[in-house]
Amino acid sequence: MDSQTSQASQSPHTFQVDLRGLVDLLSHHLYSSPRVYLRELLQNAVDAITARRAEQPDAPARVRLYAGGGTLRVEDSGVGLTEADVHNLLATIGRSSKRADPGGIQEARSEFLGQFGIGLLACFVVAERIRVVSRSARTPDAPPVEWTAADDGSYTVRTLPDSARPEPGTTVHLVARPGAGEWLTEERVLALARDFGSLLPYDVRVGDEAVTDLPAPWNRPYPSPATRRVALQRHCHDLFGFTPLDSIDLDVPLAGIRGVAYVLPSSVSPAQRASHRVHLKGMLLTERAEQLLPDWAFFVRCVLDTDSLRPTASRESLYEDETLAAVREALGERIRSWLTGLAAGDPERLAAFLSVHHLGVKSLARHDKEMLRTMLPWLPFETTDGQLSLEEFAQRHPVVHFTRTVEEFRQVAPIASAQGVGVVNGGYTYDSELIEALPSVRPGTVVAELDADTVTAHLDAVDPAEELALAAFLGAARAKLDALGCDVVLRAFHPLSVPALHLDDRAARHEQARAEAEEQADDLWAGILGSLRGSTPRARLVLNHLNPLIRRISSLEDRELIGTATESLYGQALLMAQRPLRPADSALLNRAFIGLLEWATHSDPTEPTEDGRR
Repeated sequence: MDSQTSQASQSPHTFQVDLRGLVDLLSHHLYSSPRVYLRELLQNAVDAITARRAEQPDAPARVRLYAGGGTLRVEDSGVGLTEADVHNLLATIGRSSKRADPGGIQEARSEFLGQFGIGLLACFVVAERIRVVSRSARTPDAPPVEWTAADDGSYTVRTLPDSARPEPGTTVHLVARPGAGEWLTEERVLALARDFGSLLPYDVRVGDEAVTDLPAPWNRPYPSPATRRVALQRHCHDLFGFTPLDSIDLDVPLAGIRGVAYVLPSSVSPAQRASHRVHLKGMLLTERAEQLLPDWAFFVRCVLDTDSLRPTASRESLYEDETLAAVREALGERIRSWLTGLAAGDPERLAAFLSVHHLGVKSLARHDKEMLRTMLPWLPFETTDGQLSLEEFAQRHPVVHFTRTVEEFRQVAPIASAQGVGVVNGGYTYDSELIEALPSVRPGTVVAELDADTVTAHLDAVDPAEELALAAFLGAARAKLDALGCDVVLRAFHPLSVPALHLDDRAARHEQARAEAEEQADDLWAGILGSLRGSTPRARLVLNHLNPLIRRISSLEDRELIGTATESLYGQALLMAQRPLRPADSALLNRAFIGLLEWATHSDPTEPTEDGRR
């Protein structure tokens, strides 16, 4: 008895599938929208035709869809099914006629769109009942067979008389589930069929309306290049909703890629993921392929057809594998070649492109020296000489000085320009990297980061006797700013309208941040930060001895008033440099403003006395 019980407990069992639960899983997790049901129907029909044509090359190739009244009928002239096929394939979830078929379909598997055998199950997302009538092309003597299934998991199979379907092929009938009737209207079915199937290789129609539109716009013959350009612009506008600056052919025969990239007419953020349309053997796979192009090519939107890329299980995105990586590299090379061609033969179009998308090209040039060399005469940079290319700027200046931040550039640009020092603003995305790479593609070019010492060295020194006469003033000014980690120096420079210049560098700012953190930290952390103190140069407030205001302030004798005036000059110099203000800086500005107001009102000869008289 125990032996029999043991044997019984070890007998095999089969999984019980809750079809309604599986349909809910498909609709909410595998597929992004119920619209994919039509793609599955078209896919099955096209695969059936492909299978039949593998054995009968002259077999008809047509798919017809008829919608209305909450129903949809899809007829194809494909390979069809026998009764045994129906039991083995349609009634067994997860099994596919494309997986292992001794009848010869396996040999044509590379031509199939579907790879996962989900098939008609996806139709339950919109239908409560599916009826399939099919007749096999391989077994002409076999009668037509009917398979009818409901969304509760029940189904029936029966054979039909020859008159039910005289020719080989399959007809699928759908009856909409409550609330899903809109998906089976003729208008919606036609729109979905055109979206998914416009590039399919067979004759597909919804009623009398053609769905397929071949050849693809990028493969059609045109009377002239201008006519082709206009046609592709119209295609882009219909597809993506914008008129492109240009179009780039994406023909990669070895990878089975045919298509076009459209250049966006306005700039976009490099962080924005581009979405591309990918067709797999003519069937739309996805409208949101994000990993198709290199990250630097964010300025284009692509539409292409491929027979080499691998879809994910939902057939709504691409599987990341070696093939996709190779395709991504090949497509990037096509876009790179287009840019090189513009630089060589069409500078006006290149200039128009760069005025919008220079950021994308700079991103590419960071990693591609040949592209940097090609684009040197064209890529725009902000400099003290205006908007120039690095090539032109390097021809004007023996040393290419640059700043790493926009704030630093704004600090020194007016002063450096007046002293004849050329500076490039490297604070924008990718610019510093490209400037530092300049010597690698332009031998002999000297590149140097601009610091406070370099700027100060280009400013004229004041006569020692005059500076000595102002020693008391400079001492009072230095004492006032010492707590802020800022020195005061006197120089003569142009333009005369600038009374003071605030100069620092990254090292000085790091030391400033360290000192602030040390003040606010507990004893342990303050000790650690204190040990990091080095001989970092401090920030400098450079006073312009040529400026009339500085001359008047330097003649003051009241030490307190000198301090207030120095704080005001320091705050004004920070604001001119458009630097973010620390809390201490804001407090200083407020204190200096109030101090100047008090001094001005206190020294006003019309101020009333205590008894009210003037």
